[in-house]
Amino acid sequence: MPKKKILIVTRNLPPLIGGMERLNWHIADELSKEHRVTIISHGQAKLSAPSNTHFYSVPLNPLPIFLICAFFQTFWVCLTQHPDILFAGSGLTAPIAVFWAKIFRKKSLVYIHGLDIGTNNKLYNFLWIPFIRSADQIIANSSPTYDICLKKGVNEKKLSVIHPGVNFPPKSRDEQLIQNLKNKHNLQNKKILISIGRLTQRKGLNEFIDFSFSEIVKTLPDTVLVIIGDTPNQSLNKNLQSKELLLATAKKHYIENNIIFTGNISDDDVLSSFYYLAALHIFPVKHIPDDPEGFGMVAIEAAAHGTPTIAFATGGIIDAVKQNESGWLVEKNNYQALSKQVIEALGESKNIEKCKNFSKEFEWGKFGQQIKAQL
Repeated sequence: MPKKKILIVTRNLPPLIGGMERLNWHIADELSKEHRVTIISHGQAKLSAPSNTHFYSVPLNPLPIFLICAFFQTFWVCLTQHPDILFAGSGLTAPIAVFWAKIFRKKSLVYIHGLDIGTNNKLYNFLWIPFIRSADQIIANSSPTYDICLKKGVNEKKLSVIHPGVNFPPKSRDEQLIQNLKNKHNLQNKKILISIGRLTQRKGLNEFIDFSFSEIVKTLPDTVLVIIGDTPNQSLNKNLQSKELLLATAKKHYIENNIIFTGNISDDDVLSSFYYLAALHIFPVKHIPDDPEGFGMVAIEAAAHGTPTIAFATGGIIDAVKQNESGWLVEKNNYQALSKQVIEALGESKNIEKCKNFSKEFEWGKFGQQIKAQL
């Protein structure tokens, strides 16, 4: 395939934290291995952008200024560099990519996450969804996201599903670092659950602590929940949960000493070590129809380290967890069933090989080949 010039327009790139940010970075990285990639994104992302890309900065905030600046910057890049493909990294930037692709008669491609298409925001549905429908190619991050796209009127012929990826093999176990973390957080001889992600209403940690973790600790008092993540500052989703809220709920059940908050972890070695030392990854995402979980990359990352996930069967999580192999799915919002499954799983050994074999299918190189096939 001859080299193509690809312009990626996205607000979601590191150092902002989240699955969408990691995904967009890898889209740019994989495409840049065979094509000429230009990125338009917020200025903070320039230093950490894939090395083999060109970068144009626009302000991150406020959101309207980001969109306006990205709109005109895209026009300038189209005018001066003549990209072959305009790629929107999420539904948010779809109107920019699709509009200028039509004006300059180029191909437009949009990667869609759950909230991109599932929201019931009237303004978004009125202005953004028609542009998403008008894109030449739409990639959904999971089969449930694909189904929502169909319900929102996206042409099935334009649609495909490409799941986000994972670094495989993961970082090797660092026994010394694992031991240091156990000592630091007093995790010796504990049954360790980890939760990794933004503290939002959809992630459901407050309800998990209230309705499930309190029951788990009654049965297994040496269980500890390590919460890795924080309330996001730059998130467009304002339905948030705070550390203070989670702690207040824990105190109500006298289990505050069974919960550890680490905040966000940017050190990959430390994060990898938490995956290794945990018995289970807990992913108690709530079923919220207009705020769906698009996929659940963190479940794949846990599986790559041999750690199974227990989650509610909602949204794209049904694609990210394979029942009885990389973890267990329970009926959505059924906290009693969730508690029972966690207690049962803590009484068994991790099936490390099954987890790793499942996650291997999501390796970033395979993801890249699928993305390139859409060009």
